[in-house]
Amino acid sequence: MKSLVVFISVEHGNTEKMAKAIAEVLDADLKDAKDVDPHDIQSYDLIGFGSGIHNGKFHARLLKLINEMPTSHSEVFIFSTGGYGKTEYHADLKKELEAIGLQVVGDFVCKGWNTYGSFKLIGGINKGRPNEQDLAHAREFAKRLMA
Repeated sequence: MKSLVVFISVEHGNTEKMAKAIAEVLDADLKDAKDVDPHDIQSYDLIGFGSGIHNGKFHARLLKLINEMPTSHSEVFIFSTGGYGKTEYHADLKKELEAIGLQVVGDFVCKGWNTYGSFKLIGGINKGRPNEQDLAHAREFAKRLMA
């Protein structure tokens, strides 16, 4: 199965760490979203999309990439990092992906170091995350995708 993991990681490298752990297990190509041509994506069987959560949403650049993709029959998964680590933030993206004909086969979330807004005043929250235990959970998630 030909796999691709697309990510955006803008603040502390949280999402990139998760993306690397997942891509390693899947033996997937790993690309920053800024380096992805939306038309090249359809050659993959399994595609992962991940970013940090900003104001309850995935990064705008990732959403733009998804909106520019041609319709595909690929399976996809979603992953994110954020201060709260809530999968509820994935609901809108799942709907969007399914609306363009993609099958969402899983999602994964992890808390990440967050220094956005008022969190900056206290040095951030979740410092040191994702940690080795979080990365191990990401690898387990990737193994389940291959089953």
